Amino acid sequence: MKRLLWLLPLVLAGLGVWWAVQVKNAPPEVRVTTAMTGPLVDMLVTNGKVEPVAFSAVRAERAGVLKRLLIEKGQQVAAGAVIGVLDNTEWRIAAEAAEARVAQVEAELNVQRGGGRASELAGIDGELEKLELDRNQAEAELATVRRLLAKNAATRQEARTLEDRIAQLQQQRASLRARRAVLFTPADRGVLEARLREARTAVTAARDKRSQSTLRSPIAGVVYQLDPRPGAFLNPGDLVASIGRVDELLVKVFIDEPELGRVAPALPAVITWDAAPGKHWDGHVEKMPVQIVSMGTRQVGEVSVRIANPDNALPPGANINASIRSREAQQAISIPKESIRREAGVQGVYVVSGNQLQWRPVNIGVTNITHAQVLEGVAAGDRVVLATDVPLRSGQLVTPVSEDAAR
Repeated sequence: MKRLLWLLPLVLAGLGVWWAVQVKNAPPEVRVTTAMTGPLVDMLVTNGKVEPVAFSAVRAERAGVLKRLLIEKGQQVAAGAVIGVLDNTEWRIAAEAAEARVAQVEAELNVQRGGGRASELAGIDGELEKLELDRNQAEAELATVRRLLAKNAATRQEARTLEDRIAQLQQQRASLRARRAVLFTPADRGVLEARLREARTAVTAARDKRSQSTLRSPIAGVVYQLDPRPGAFLNPGDLVASIGRVDELLVKVFIDEPELGRVAPALPAVITWDAAPGKHWDGHVEKMPVQIVSMGTRQVGEVSVRIANPDNALPPGANINASIRSREAQQAISIPKESIRREAGVQGVYVVSGNQLQWRPVNIGVTNITHAQVLEGVAAGDRVVLATDVPLRSGQLVTPVSEDAAR
């Protein structure tokens, strides 16, 4: 009995060694699946953002307080419709003041064109008339003195006195006439005309500023963005509203740069929005990207997809999901993409024949997120090895574990 107890550990140790050897030399387990035949659609799934087909931004043209806002978000407006009014008190007063200056300068110009102010002209003309009478009287007296002088009935001094008087009157008349002529000089007229142009410019500027108080919609459409509230102070260029046509929409679909080769104009697309589960919008690719841009860690091209939005259910600015139907194969032999690997620069798969692996190069056609069409290298019904951490080689024995039930 003691001898049997002594042999038992040896037997157990031997069994352990035998089991270890068997396990170590057992073929490794690998997951396999069967190549199937059927339709395969290449759907490129990504995200995007919605924009109206035609839109315009209404911005403040001048600084001021938003006195009234006459629209609401989602409202349909006509082209030229008033959407808001800025406080125009300052520019209304400025326009009235400029108009008053225009009237004043025009009145002064009318006076100038008439030769001067009526009261000044009348005064000068009255003095000229009196000087004319005085001169005529002095000339008559001089003629009388000269006749008397010829008869020695008057003196030469009397004649000289009258001659000096006549010369003085003529000088006074010439001075008055010169004064009358220069009541307004050409230079004065130029100054007045410059002041008039300045005043009219001020009127135009004030009226323009006052007209900028009325904010109008440049196009007919739906108000899909409305930023300020009445009472807000706006600076020039501040956005007041965005108005656009939303019965049709353009979707900016962000395609990763390596996937752009799967996209072409006119390909069908389906748009969904997380906020409207169960609803979708059909469209087509309208325009390919003109450049690659950075979006976080992604390098993407912005592909334009046009969709109909007859009930205006999809709002501009929405972040959406997009699926573009790139290619389709009706009777494709397809395998999971995870079964495809690259060895020595060759793309291929491992096929299980019995319990032995065979390496087969493959030619791939249409692909989608999970599967790929095999054009050459795999036949329908072949069992291909899925991704595994086990090192594989052609001719190796394996224990296949089928995952067809999970497909």
